[in-house]
Amino acid sequence: MLGPDPDDPADHGIDAFHEEKGYAWLIMHFRREVCEPVRLHVIAKRYLCAVDPGYRQLLSPASIRSLELQGGPLSSEEILRFEANTFHEGAVRLRRWDDSAKTPDLQVPAAKHYTAKLRRVLAR
Repeated sequence: MLGPDPDDPADHGIDAFHEEKGYAWLIMHFRREVCEPVRLHVIAKRYLCAVDPGYRQLLSPASIRSLELQGGPLSSEEILRFEANTFHEGAVRLRRWDDSAKTPDLQVPAAKHYTAKLRRVLAR
């Protein structure tokens, strides 16, 4: 939504750094508490793959492909650094919500359906 990336960048061997692009847009409009879990949601996936033995099995094939492009599961040192981040728990919660929301063939409204609601939130 925020850039010219292909629909499935991982299928093309590309890490689109979508977490950084999303964060850069969000931080212009929302407090850090809202934005940091978005920025950290990729590292949260890498974290969960390292600390939760069953987590990787829950990932879609596209998410598994992107995991490798994003650096794979965190190392022990990276785990400690991530856990020291004030926003790591929020990032893990967001990651799990993101994963549970992936329902193949789910019919949802187009993005423009949410425009009025987004404008109201941004106006606050």
